[in-house]
Amino acid sequence: MTFKVVFLSIAAAAVLVLSGCGEKGNASPAAEVPPPAKVIEQQDANVLQVGNPERFSLATAAEFHETPALNVNGSIAADVSRTVPVVSLVSGRVIELCAHLGDQVHKGQLLLRIQSNDVASAFNDYQNAVADEQLAKAQLDRSKTLYDKGATARKDLEVAEDAETKATVVLNTAREHLRTIGASLDEPTPIVSIYAPASGVITEQNVTDASGVKTLDNSPNLFTIADLSRVWVLCDVYENDLSAVHLGDIADIRLNAYPDKVFHARVSNIGQVLDPNTRTAKVRLDLVNPGIMKAGMFVTATFYGRRGEAVALVPATAILHLHDRDWVYLPDPGGKFRRTPVTSGNTEPGGMQIVAMGLKPGQQVVRDALQLTTEAQQ
Repeated sequence: MTFKVVFLSIAAAAVLVLSGCGEKGNASPAAEVPPPAKVIEQQDANVLQVGNPERFSLATAAEFHETPALNVNGSIAADVSRTVPVVSLVSGRVIELCAHLGDQVHKGQLLLRIQSNDVASAFNDYQNAVADEQLAKAQLDRSKTLYDKGATARKDLEVAEDAETKATVVLNTAREHLRTIGASLDEPTPIVSIYAPASGVITEQNVTDASGVKTLDNSPNLFTIADLSRVWVLCDVYENDLSAVHLGDIADIRLNAYPDKVFHARVSNIGQVLDPNTRTAKVRLDLVNPGIMKAGMFVTATFYGRRGEAVALVPATAILHLHDRDWVYLPDPGGKFRRTPVTSGNTEPGGMQIVAMGLKPGQQVVRDALQLTTEAQQ
């Protein structure tokens, strides 16, 4: 009896094993496919949704024509065409100095006196020329008298005429030499006076009391006189900024010494050669000196482009400063608002601010960006 029970139990277990193996071999392929993945949509961090979005008023970006400005440094310089050197045509020694560096002088004003052997030699030549001319004239008169009486030949008269002509030429040359070097025919003295050839300010002095004066070839200018009624402004403009500077443009000039005063100058020259070290070009401007400009003063010149660029103009409250960037909120469908990065510019009167990039004129933005941000974070 016991043997039968054991046999039946073993048979039942074998049937169950065979039944399980059969089901595994006939499994459906669809049962082995994994279930489909679920897509979870993540919300855009730059899109805000708040209750009652109509509470946040919108502003339309206006069109603003911004004129590009370029600020460069420069300095005041004398107009070269209004600069006159003072020279001496004779050598000698200074015995009297009547003007000094920085003095305002007028045309014809006495600057210095020089004692010169050159002047003494010139007077000697002149007096000899006077004597020779008088002798030649007397000989000519005598030759004419003798020729009229038939006591001399025609060739002797011609020789006398030629001698008198040459003596006259030498006399005139000696006279002009004295006038050229500044000596007076009425006062035969070895002292020559040097006068200012033009009115202006003495910007250079290379002579002192009792100093020696050499000839033109070996000596610098005694003085340099500059007329500062009109001056130059010399600026260094970088190569990348030259497109903003044009001949004939008007620039604003501000002196470092008088920052509250604005002057206007015209671009008269743009250098054709760049400095190889600084990659800058010299730009020259002309302007009238009101009397306060001095050579060497530092200035700031502001150049303006000829055509203004159209940019957007929005209320300053519409720009949000966050994470070292500027943002505005644009309305999105469904009562949402999208945060958009922009590049802000200068602030204009009336609480308006320029948006140089990221926004076009005509687009709408939230008027108070900070209020929208605060409520969205609550």
